[in-house]
This record gives sequence, C-alpha cells and structure tokens, in this order.
Amino acid sequence: MTPQLATLLVACQDRKGLVASLAQVLYGHGANILDSDQHTDPVAGMFFQRLRFDLSSLTTDRVSLEHGIKEVGERFAMSWTLSYVSRMPRIAVFTSKQEHCLYDLMIRHRAGELRCEVACIISNHADAAPIAAHFGVPFHHVPVTAETKETAEAAAHEIIEAAKVDLIVLARYMQILSSAFVAKYPSRIINIHHSFLPAFVGANPYKQAYEKGVKLIGATSHYVTADLDQGPIIEQTTIRVSHRDSVEDLVRKGRDLEKRALAQAVRWHLEDRILVYAGKTVVFD
Repeated sequence: MTPQLATLLVACQDRKGLVASLAQVLYGHGANILDSDQHTDPVAGMFFQRLRFDLSSLTTDRVSLEHGIKEVGERFAMSWTLSYVSRMPRIAVFTSKQEHCLYDLMIRHRAGELRCEVACIISNHADAAPIAAHFGVPFHHVPVTAETKETAEAAAHEIIEAAKVDLIVLARYMQILSSAFVAKYPSRIINIHHSFLPAFVGANPYKQAYEKGVKLIGATSHYVTADLDQGPIIEQTTIRVSHRDSVEDLVRKGRDLEKRALAQAVRWHLEDRILVYAGKTVVFD
C-alpha cells in the first residue's frame, strides 16, 4: 500500500511568521508533519523550507488543504510546489554512445533506489537499444545532425509529451540542446558534465584537466539552461589524481564520479529536495 505522504517546497523573502503559518495550516487540516528542514540566505534575504507530512490523518480533503496552502502562499508571496507520493514521477533518459551512466541509472532503478517510472530511453545512436530491451524500457532512436537538429528535437519533444514525462535525464547525451527545447522544461532537465564545474566547460574536459596538470578531477550534475554547462549545480563529486595519470586514467576514474553525481541528483529531484534560485540550488539532503 502506497503511504499517504506529501512534500511541500516553499521559497520566498524571509520574514517573521513563515514557519508558524505553514505549520498552522497543515495542523489545521489534520496533516502530521514528519520532517521539516529550512534554510535562510541572509545575503539574498530568502527563506526556503521542505516539509514532509502524513495525509492519513487529514480532517478535510486535498482540495481544501491545497486551498489553505495557496492562501498562505499569497499572503507571503511564496512560490511553492506540493507533490504526493501516490503519484509516481516519470523520467526519460537521453544518451549517446557512452553507456556507463545509463546502465547505472537502470540498475539503481531496478534495485529500487530511484522512485520513478522510466518512461523511455532516447538516443541519437542505436547502440543503447539492447540496454533498453534488457530493462524493458521503450527505446527511440532519434538521429541528430546539424541539418536535422530542429526536426530531431521536435520528434523528441513529441515522444516526451506522449509519454507524460516529468524529468529528462541526460546520461552522457553528447548533443547540445537548443535554447528553445530547454525553455520547454525549466528545472526539469538534469545533465552530467564530466568536470568539476565551472572548470573545463565544454568538450574534452579530461584532456583539458590533463593538460593543466590538475590534482583533482570531478563530475557535476546540474539543471540545464540555455547557457552551456552553466545551469544550477545540484551535486559534485571529486577524486585525487596525479602526474602519473594519463588522459585514459582520468576518463576511467571519472566514470565512477559521473555515475554517482548523476544518480544522486536524480534521486534528490525525485524526492523533491531541490529548490532553484538565483542560478543555484538549495538541496535538502
């Protein structure tokens, strides 16, 4: 039986009475708060909160509860989202020829680590078709060239909408999405970049790291924006390297970092732990 749980995420200008007002509206409708986490940015003067609560003891109904939250939201000029555990989020995974992140996500999903439905896998190459078949996920081969990019993105958009996808995960998808495509899914596309951003943006970051003789390499998961590799950072992982490591060594070591950073970011998004503001994130981990 699916637990009757919900998560409320809020963000607004910091002021007195926020925590009390939110707690009061939930209490007034019979909801039982199970977990509460909050953060205040003193520089931006912003308040953020994540509330996880039990709905089984509601004395009203969900419509009334949402109306009560809306009233508090309007009073404090809050942006807020309310999600229910009973609704399973659906994701689409975009990939190219490098399959390690795709495999990792699918294995974690099968193991129950990622609470979602994998609606489809989309790739500009056919290589991932056997992986999709193995895990029983619909596969769509959407080739992309400079001449067909707009048509390909239109086809991908049609697939995503038909599958009712909530989140797009770029698991080493080696194509740059257009700003028009990205604009359709604000804070709903997660990418893994194989460097410790903001260092080594763009192509061949491991080669760039090798040429600079860095002592740490990393991987960064972030929301995708129109600016390449500049979206709000969700998670970063690192490992020490040395002068003995070749480019191939960096690539090998980096693959583990990429898998971990991407899976963590996807998990936090699915669990409604992330708030985006001012080009960065608050992650209630």
